Amino acid sequence: MSEAPRPARPPDRQSEERDRAAFLMHAAVGTYARRHAAFLLGLLVAAFAIGVGYRFLFDPVEARQLANYLRSGTHGVVLMLAGWMARLFLIALPHSSFGPLLRRLPLAAELAAKVVVMTLVLTIVAVGFQFILYGPSLSPDWFSHHLPLIVTVSLSFSLIVGVAFEIQRLVGGRTLANFVLGAYHRPVREHRIVMFLDLAGSTALAEQLGELRVHDIVTRFFFDIDRPIADYDGQVHAYVGDEVIVTWPLSGDPKRNALCLRCFFAIEERVAQLAEFYRRDFGLVPQFRGSLHAGTVVVSECGDAKRQIALFGDTMNVAARICEYCKTSGELLLVSADLLSDCTIPEGLKTVFNGTIQLRGRRAAIDVLAVRRRDREVVCA
Repeated sequence: MSEAPRPARPPDRQSEERDRAAFLMHAAVGTYARRHAAFLLGLLVAAFAIGVGYRFLFDPVEARQLANYLRSGTHGVVLMLAGWMARLFLIALPHSSFGPLLRRLPLAAELAAKVVVMTLVLTIVAVGFQFILYGPSLSPDWFSHHLPLIVTVSLSFSLIVGVAFEIQRLVGGRTLANFVLGAYHRPVREHRIVMFLDLAGSTALAEQLGELRVHDIVTRFFFDIDRPIADYDGQVHAYVGDEVIVTWPLSGDPKRNALCLRCFFAIEERVAQLAEFYRRDFGLVPQFRGSLHAGTVVVSECGDAKRQIALFGDTMNVAARICEYCKTSGELLLVSADLLSDCTIPEGLKTVFNGTIQLRGRRAAIDVLAVRRRDREVVCA
């Protein structure tokens, strides 16, 4: 008589956490590598040129031979690849099982840890490649003079790169570039697409779970949706309470303008993929709604002690009011007819006229449409 099969053991918490971490790590690293492939190619070419230039400037004339130039250029390429791999590792780290611990560290401690990792990688690769090229012929003088120089250069490079990336994370890459270049030192009118994404029911959740617990949900949600926003070229303008404001340039290409629509449903997919982890950690899956509108905004630097780039104008007000209207309409995503006239509706989505609404503080009424998946007829509030 055969033995009855044993029921499968449900995955434990650690196994689920590893699965979630692996999913987020692969998504983050894969997307970053694909988006920056051309940038990496440029870095490798620059690294080869720097290696050749170093040999030309600092070696004696008799050492300026083709073989030496090729070795130096290759050395530069290998070091750049090592730095790139270390960068990918550091990008993946916040999405790993160490992510919560890393995010609890003060910025200075997080920066120090990343600088140490980058320095170790560059130093080990530089020394290892030196052994491959020259083997046992390395003299004690190399260890006493050249090795400290390699460590110093690796540490300096790692610190500069680490500080630059942390500033970019705090301010935003495009915002940082605009500050440095003074693009918005004087007010500038731009055509932008604006999305308001609002976490639904956060006030009720705060009463039910407590403010600190809801804060954990909101920060996890913002962290998890960051990658879909970046994947579809969105720029986070601000986090305001339980709301995030994302913008895109309004172009003459309807397919490019439709990235904002694809972004919203990519966020929906990401949250659905992580639903079990939300239920396990918080007992619920965050629900959200969004609005999209396009038009002219005034972009300008403001503030002194704390400077930021602010967006002003009717476009921002309309997008915010449409997001408020979502609460009573029962739709997940409402989009102004003005924006949809400049978009190609992506395959798998459909629009449903929701009505003409009079927004508070605005004379002219505005037509809004719900955007839904074709396979979903009913959208819950």
